[in-house]
Amino acid sequence: MSQNMSRRTVLRGLTTGALVVGFDPVAHAWAAGGTGGGAAAGLVGLPRLDGQILTDPADLAAAAEDYGHLVHRTPSAVLSPGSVSDVTTMLRFCSTRGIPVAARGQGHQTNGQAQVAGGLVIDMTPLAQIRVVGQTAVAQGGATWADILTATLPHGLTPPVFPDYVHLSVGGTLSAGGIGGASQHYGAQVDQVLQLTVATGTGRLVTCSTHSSPDLFEAVLSGLGQYGIIVSATIPLVAAPASVRQYTLTYPTVDALTADQRKVVRDGRFNWLEGQASVAGAGAAGQWTYQLEGAVYYDATPPNDAALLAGLTYEPGSVVTSDIDYADFITILDPSVVYLKSTGEWYDPHPWINLFIPDSKADSLITSVMAGLGAQDIGASGVVLFYPVPRAKFTRPLLRVPDEDLSFLFAVLRTASPDSPALPADVMVAANEKLYHKARAVGSTRYAIDTVPMTYADWSVQYGPLYPFVVASKNRYDPAHILAPGQGIFPERGQ
Repeated sequence: MSQNMSRRTVLRGLTTGALVVGFDPVAHAWAAGGTGGGAAAGLVGLPRLDGQILTDPADLAAAAEDYGHLVHRTPSAVLSPGSVSDVTTMLRFCSTRGIPVAARGQGHQTNGQAQVAGGLVIDMTPLAQIRVVGQTAVAQGGATWADILTATLPHGLTPPVFPDYVHLSVGGTLSAGGIGGASQHYGAQVDQVLQLTVATGTGRLVTCSTHSSPDLFEAVLSGLGQYGIIVSATIPLVAAPASVRQYTLTYPTVDALTADQRKVVRDGRFNWLEGQASVAGAGAAGQWTYQLEGAVYYDATPPNDAALLAGLTYEPGSVVTSDIDYADFITILDPSVVYLKSTGEWYDPHPWINLFIPDSKADSLITSVMAGLGAQDIGASGVVLFYPVPRAKFTRPLLRVPDEDLSFLFAVLRTASPDSPALPADVMVAANEKLYHKARAVGSTRYAIDTVPMTYADWSVQYGPLYPFVVASKNRYDPAHILAPGQGIFPERGQ
């Protein structure tokens, strides 16, 4: 056997041990043969790959699952790529045969967005290399933001924006947007990308930026996987602080909190800013308190608390502060995730809704929602978040935010417990749909990582004047319409 062949992995269905030898276009399924033969008559032989095509039932079941635990679409096969060329090779193979394809990173979607029935799921986790080059990180699409933090901190550097949960893939968050507490200063993660390498729906590998293939660059960032698969991204880095002082301030009402959030986002006094609602008393509808969560980065000298909090109208005596190492701050959710996995709640259904609400409508809409929301409506481990994001910081066209100078990200992150059927997941999904249409009527847009039923007409409203660009980009970069059908943005070919 040649050296080139010896490094290649044989393509096998792991349960049966039979070689995957081709694709049957009549049955629309991957075909296995004996160890000694080639493809049978009528089968389309597979191209040579560095990785594996997996058809084991356990692999297929894993690819039919995600964090939402609501939608289950089983693919016919999973590609575990051994190289970037495996991704482009299989996209060419699938494009010419109309085989649907979805790229999967950490599977943190909530509504089957990275699933595909009867097609091919590309598991991006093997493509996780990271290089620190000067003031940038060059990361493959399957790397996580936690991986990037580990790689960059020894250089005294960090990405400027992290999602709240950092064990998400680079390709996944850049396909969605990537919002975090530092977005008030830097925009979304998609606003902090210098260059991408993308495998288009036709299997072409393209390096793009604002200066080279800009149409593809702008389509892929927040493009929900519709036009190509991000196989590499170049991210700018900033100096990493040593420490973080966290502040939690409590307010009695929505408008009291948002008034101070507007103030601090405009004067920039916090490096990191979010906010949440907490159940008060017995947790019936309307019994909520509200917290401004801020953080200031520093090295040797801590911030002056009195100066930092001057002019804010939080409840007297409610200020809580703590100091923490920067790396521990960025990964602060990790212990909670370990706990939720230990109790099994991590594996419960998660019917989330995430909206961008225009500033002029935020107080009235959020107040009305919270007045009718009880602890049972979000579940035991559910969370309600809302915090301001300045429009000027969000520069990528397909991350749709309202046109006002300021919007509020409003996230009702529900958890439905199968052990408590009083409010099942389908009721939560219906509540999300109702809230989406109520919010859309006042100019809100959806941050499309969540669980909201959308028609093709809904998507055209979501994209508004950019919808012709969306359609043109799909037809240009994925003309066979094979990519990410789970998003439901376009009809599949033949429908």
